[in-house]
Amino acid sequence: MKKTKYIMSGGTAFAEQEDLQKLSDYAKKGWLLDRMVFFGYALKKGEPQDLIYSLDFQKHADDEYFMLFEEAGWQHVCTTGHATHIFSAPPGTKPIYSDIETIIDKYKREKYFVGKAALSILVAMVFLLLLDIMSLYGWLPEAAGTISDILLMASIGLLIVPGLPYLAYQRKLKKLRNI
Repeated sequence: MKKTKYIMSGGTAFAEQEDLQKLSDYAKKGWLLDRMVFFGYALKKGEPQDLIYSLDFQKHADDEYFMLFEEAGWQHVCTTGHATHIFSAPPGTKPIYSDIETIIDKYKREKYFVGKAALSILVAMVFLLLLDIMSLYGWLPEAAGTISDILLMASIGLLIVPGLPYLAYQRKLKKLRNI
């Protein structure tokens, strides 16, 4: 029997609650979250458990941060990217975020994080576009234009990775502020 199972994520920016519910459903079947992987989660086979999961974004988490969650009944399960942390707890445990203001703070932190990445890629794209224009006008060799074209297309693809989550967090924040 397989001891590890991989499942797809809907993306924490787009389907956070759905992903966390899916992890809870798998835990009841004995598939417990082990770690986050590229585009999903790795689950390990264990004893079925009734668990709820919660996600937090904290870039500079220290021992005090994790102790705070532990004292509130939340067990740290895994961390990815040094900023995204998943916790589990038995049903009925007080939610990590229980009011609108703290939920807004959570999404503002993550929006800022992905926004910085998107902005970096956008700046690189502008630079590559300038190189491309300069080669079109003959200010740079034609090869530089060809290379900048290829890199520009790649950077457009890369911009999607932080750009779409940035827009999703922006949308979540707008909805939360209108509540």
